[in-house]
Amino acid sequence: MATTTAPSTDARTRGGAPPPRERTGRRRAGATFYLFLVPSLVLFTLAITVPAVMGITLSFTDSVGFGEFRFIGLTNYIAMVSDPAILSSYGFTVGFALVTVIVVNAVAFLLAVGLTSRIRAKVALRAVFVLPMVISGIIIAYVFQFLFSNSLPQLGEWAGVGWLSQSLLANEDLAWLTIVFVTAWQAIPSALLIYIAGILSIPGEVYEAAAMDGASSWRRLVSITLPLVAGYVVINVIIGFKNFLNAYDIIVGLTNGGPGTATRSVAMTIFSGFTGGDYAYQMANATVFFLIAVVLALLQLRVTRGKASVS
Repeated sequence: MATTTAPSTDARTRGGAPPPRERTGRRRAGATFYLFLVPSLVLFTLAITVPAVMGITLSFTDSVGFGEFRFIGLTNYIAMVSDPAILSSYGFTVGFALVTVIVVNAVAFLLAVGLTSRIRAKVALRAVFVLPMVISGIIIAYVFQFLFSNSLPQLGEWAGVGWLSQSLLANEDLAWLTIVFVTAWQAIPSALLIYIAGILSIPGEVYEAAAMDGASSWRRLVSITLPLVAGYVVINVIIGFKNFLNAYDIIVGLTNGGPGTATRSVAMTIFSGFTGGDYAYQMANATVFFLIAVVLALLQLRVTRGKASVS
């Protein structure tokens, strides 16, 4: 009897439910996991969720940020549609983001192609090119603000170039270009790293076969490199566009939204309303801007998931 009972017990242990001690260990591990998760959830709720819900609620009121208020429905949202300041900030922000994302991805891709080719000291050059990424945006803005306001005008006077002898930051037609330049200078390294990873993932045999068939360097770039890194291009474009829509620190350091309101972004418009008595009105603006960011974030998540599944 004993010899037949022992194997059946072992079989139940191997193929059936886990032993009591194993189930207890799993429950303890799960409890520990949730115990460590609670502080993060509490902090996220208090710092992010609760203020967001309160802000969205106040966007339907006439609140100035303190004191009594009354609900006015969609009045703030309707007023935004015909507000020149709001429309101007959205026009500048979207246009700036589009131009910057094109510049960043074009330059980053070309640099990635060069830094993955057979050149000397390419590892050292990669380290040099990613340095701007680790510097604070406001510090970069103040450095370039000095260059555009002092050094560049002096160079323009010496060269006899009239439009360059004055600060570009005071020119309504050219100030936005300085913001594009400085923002791209800081954003190129992150896009560069993604493109380098994409190019290095392409098997070398593909290029060797193309070279044996007589394909030129340009043909290999257009017919092999670009199609195989297309997924990385899409990821960089979406991430970059979403980040550039939130432009704030570099604009504050360079032009502070000037001259006039020519370079005032949506984020600057929202923050200025918080201290200017338009709290509820700018909360409506922030709510619309938040929904745009959520749509872009969902699109980014879908694209990156698709890229991960293909890889």
